[in-house]
Amino acid sequence: MTPTWPLRRLRAVDDAQIDGLADVLIDCVEGGASVSFMHPLPRERAVEFWRRVAQGGAAGERALLVAEDGRGVCGTVQLVLDQPENQPHRADLSKLLVHRRARRQGLGAALMRAAEVAARECGKTLLVLDTASDEAERVYERLGWVRVGVIPGYALLPQGGLCGTTVYYRNLGG
Repeated sequence: MTPTWPLRRLRAVDDAQIDGLADVLIDCVEGGASVSFMHPLPRERAVEFWRRVAQGGAAGERALLVAEDGRGVCGTVQLVLDQPENQPHRADLSKLLVHRRARRQGLGAALMRAAEVAARECGKTLLVLDTASDEAERVYERLGWVRVGVIPGYALLPQGGLCGTTVYYRNLGG
């Protein structure tokens, strides 16, 4: 049986939530996820990142969604809502992160569906993302995202070495 995840959008983020988000980010980087950070990721740097995200959320520039289990934050995803004036219909889906303790239970897909709902609520009809994860690609494609292509040598893996990134989009209608 697949668990149901209580997902919510955080408009204000407290210190405990920042710490939980930092734990998830550090865990993902330690697990090899190419999510803009190198290994080892110092806790202070992870906390600083989430404080900036929280500021963007409070300003309405981002939508931050989280999932929690009995141990705290176990997954998150963001929508970057603040786009150029000629792209008011679009948002970037960013930092889909699932703690290793919560993987392979449907949480990534649940976060993606919640992000799409939040995007519609914010008036967005087009979402874009990029990923360096084969596992994430399978989730995105199952959910109807369209693969645009791969950019080779786009970023470094957390332990070093170049990796490509695959670009996807999802038309939400309108």
